[in-house]
Amino acid sequence: MTEQSEKPKIPMNKLIEDRLKKLEDIRTKGINPYPYKFKYTKKSKQIKEENSNLKEEEQSNNIESIAGRIILFRRMGKVAFLTIRDDDGDIQIYLRKDDIGETYDNIKDFDMGDWIGATGKVFKTKTGEVTIYVSEFTMLCKATKPLPDKFHGIHDTEIKYRKRYLDLTTNPESKEILKKRALLMKHVRDFLNEEGFLEVETPILHPIYGGAAAKPFKTYHNELKMNLFLRISPELYLKKLIVGGFEKVYDINKNFRNEGIDTTHNPEFTMLELYQAYVDYNDIMNLTERIYENVAIKLNGTTKSTFKGNEIDFKVPWARITMLEAIQEYAGIDAGIMSEEELANYIRENKIPFDHEPSWGNYVIAIFEEKCEDKFIQPTFVIDHPEESTPLCKRHREDSRLIERFEPFCCGMELANAYSELNDPVHQRKLLEDQQRQLSDGNEEANPIDEDFLEAIETGMPPTGGLGIGLDRMAMLILGQESIRDVILFPLMKPEESEKEKGE
Repeated sequence: MTEQSEKPKIPMNKLIEDRLKKLEDIRTKGINPYPYKFKYTKKSKQIKEENSNLKEEEQSNNIESIAGRIILFRRMGKVAFLTIRDDDGDIQIYLRKDDIGETYDNIKDFDMGDWIGATGKVFKTKTGEVTIYVSEFTMLCKATKPLPDKFHGIHDTEIKYRKRYLDLTTNPESKEILKKRALLMKHVRDFLNEEGFLEVETPILHPIYGGAAAKPFKTYHNELKMNLFLRISPELYLKKLIVGGFEKVYDINKNFRNEGIDTTHNPEFTMLELYQAYVDYNDIMNLTERIYENVAIKLNGTTKSTFKGNEIDFKVPWARITMLEAIQEYAGIDAGIMSEEELANYIRENKIPFDHEPSWGNYVIAIFEEKCEDKFIQPTFVIDHPEESTPLCKRHREDSRLIERFEPFCCGMELANAYSELNDPVHQRKLLEDQQRQLSDGNEEANPIDEDFLEAIETGMPPTGGLGIGLDRMAMLILGQESIRDVILFPLMKPEESEKEKGE
């Protein structure tokens, strides 16, 4: 019974054919279905707000022009109601043949999804809806392919991310999130500019990659006949600016890492990286939590947000815990007093994944990642990592096995990475030479040695604190979006297979 009562779907090619016939009919009438411009007076939201006090069936003397895409179309003989959607929302327009004459008949060539411009006085209907009483209208674009699901929104995530233009058209919520993500970038910039930081631009194409443990994307420059790498981090270039005398710099940039794709990773992602002279990682911790708190308040009006069912509060100060303290709390062992052999036994007994060079520090890192990372729900700084975790950080002033590094975690997700930057040129060379050795031994995430960077450090860099914040993850947490793809306009997707390719 259900199947018999359902209205049969019209094949897509028939719908497209029908629209193409309408397109030809429009042209036959001497109408350009793709005019060059249209001047609107106001957007839908402003028109509705300014006329909200009209009484039912009361008409304003104001004449407004509006432009947008048709998302609802009801024609009843000599009258028609259309809902059009612009950048700010939806508004209803009303057309009546007795008022606009023979041009009214042109609406038979209109479909949902077409773009229209309309002009008329504003009134409020019996049901209290602010509406434009159209005196003239024009087609702005005839869409030859219908939009999906009658504007009820796209729920297939494959289509949503691959064809973002359909998602933005049919899902106002997606559009609002991505607008807020743009505002997030503005608020970050505003905050740093007010703090006296200078925004700079560093290269995307690097002759030598570095600044992070990651596998790069490789390309080739024909004229120079040399290999180049897409930036995995701007760190080394920004430090050269500190060497050159800048005291506070930041770069909001795209980084590229040849890694997996999941709900928190995209191979192309947006990073805020900053460096400040004469401070250490304690100062940078204070700066990090202030950035987050400020942006949360600007976007949400509060320091709180909801992520995966958890209420998160970014109000400063955030909790702080050392990596060894975290292991003691969540793994139940005191790794600080355990030998390398005892840690290796613990890893074997607990079947913890381990594929790094055997060392006390690498064992500590592996235990933390397996036993502790997912335990931090509220924003928490995990500080004082083993020296093996990075070759670019100062040794801890109290424990030479550790470095002055922190990573804040929230809902089991890493939010940032920061150091008291290493500026001892002798020790820096030793650590980067070891990175080169690891790369030669097959570690694809180790960095090649960069002699120009080492020369810059040898020239002299003052005490410096550095910070990298993943802005996509910041947007996820503050805006309550569970996938990184929901806060990136065009996430990386594997190309669709054609029917021919599928067959082959």
